[in-house]
Amino acid sequence: MNALERELKYPMGDTLPGPGTTLAVAPGIKWIRMSLPFALNHINLWLLRDELDGPGGKLQGWTVVDCCISRDESKAQWQQIFDNELQGLPVLRVICTHMHPDHIGLAHWLCERWTTPTHQCRMWISATDYGVARLASVSPTGFGGGDYAAAFYASHGLVNADYIAQIKARTNYFTNLVPAVPRTFRRMMDGDVITIGGRAWACISGYGHAPEHIALYCAEARILIGGDMMLPRISTNVSVHENEPEANPLRQFLDSIDKFKALHADTLTLPAHGKPFTGLYRRIQQLHDHHAERLAEVMQACTAKPCSAADIVPIMFKRELDLHQMTFAMGEAVAHLHVPWQEGRLRRTLDADGTYRFGTTGN
Repeated sequence: MNALERELKYPMGDTLPGPGTTLAVAPGIKWIRMSLPFALNHINLWLLRDELDGPGGKLQGWTVVDCCISRDESKAQWQQIFDNELQGLPVLRVICTHMHPDHIGLAHWLCERWTTPTHQCRMWISATDYGVARLASVSPTGFGGGDYAAAFYASHGLVNADYIAQIKARTNYFTNLVPAVPRTFRRMMDGDVITIGGRAWACISGYGHAPEHIALYCAEARILIGGDMMLPRISTNVSVHENEPEANPLRQFLDSIDKFKALHADTLTLPAHGKPFTGLYRRIQQLHDHHAERLAEVMQACTAKPCSAADIVPIMFKRELDLHQMTFAMGEAVAHLHVPWQEGRLRRTLDADGTYRFGTTGN
């Protein structure tokens, strides 16, 4: 546990749900922790006791929040949940906080698995994230790979020929993890209130990490399902991507997390990665401080000489990075350059070699 983590409180301590099991975190709310084959090696999913109107009255069952990527190991863990943790009741709906593969990957499978002739198990998600996920699922290159992505990273200074070749060849990254997206969905929007298990959950939109992330807050229980917008140990990835190359996601992210300041100080936050925690206000400030420090580093480097995003990566990330991590790091570096650039504190130039560099007016 690092120093920042010690400023937060973890009501469950070091207790974690085992593979294929759940852990109750509050009445009617169960925590599932599934493994991921990445450096970030797990995702938290949530089961909420629920009821919905059916043809013969109220249907008793569960709402699932987030799904994990599509792979046999994940499906096997879900089957254990179905067999042992649902108390013989069905999954009634699937809520996806956003469209990233670890959150939406098995939505199609879950919805099909739990749809019956009398009840459609529907996916709930923001319209923006649904549209982006559908586009990624049918695009020849998906996102994060192919010639266009390779050209984007190269334009920001990534010159490693092996990495560029691998990015060009990575044309099915999204569809490998999300083989299908449900053909229908229920839209969630900022300010909507969803009744789950007799309790009101408010939708809170967030930007910068995903196109239109939706967190859920229950004021009665003082519980926030924060998805990837509010993590206890790391700052979620905030990147510029090739499909929106002039985006300013870091400013959007910082503005978005300030929405959580309106929630109760004792809110229990259920994050997508890490452990449930309290200390929401402190965590918001920690994230602002973290990014302020990174922005200061960027300004110092670009004041000394014009820098590309590739020049900024080793300043922000002091460890060895594989290709998967490098593309995230490049996106983060561009995001931290775009804040001062779009505020007029840096200027962007395109060099003769086709590389964007950011510097002050004096260099």
